[in-house]
Amino acid sequence: MSYTAAALLGVVGAVLIDLFVLRTRLVRRVVFWATYPIIIVFQLLSNGILTGRHIVIYDPAAIIGWRIAYAPVEDLLFGFAMVLLTLSVWVWLGRRGVQREPRAGEGSAVLRLLRARSSDRAARGRVGEG
Repeated sequence: MSYTAAALLGVVGAVLIDLFVLRTRLVRRVVFWATYPIIIVFQLLSNGILTGRHIVIYDPAAIIGWRIAYAPVEDLLFGFAMVLLTLSVWVWLGRRGVQREPRAGEGSAVLRLLRARSSDRAARGRVGEG
């Protein structure tokens, strides 16, 4: 399978998961498309550095050959699939309340347990002082 075919398969898979599996439908939202250019700018910057300095080299037979800022177009397709899939899962989990606890600033369950133990020890120490 060529890099081009894999990239196209990744995009199709991410869109299908977004629309029909997770049903987050991010690709139908204006806010997704309005903010996606921000991601593309940084993706082109990092890909341009990596491919322009020949840190990453692609087999010409595996890609179409079209490049934007040194990066093959296929990299943009893979980047789109990764971002869409990540955001879709994030929205899907958020709708199920996975991120509701702990709330921002409260930390993880382990940190809460450690804080509780620490405050218990401090309270016991104060009781013995009196």
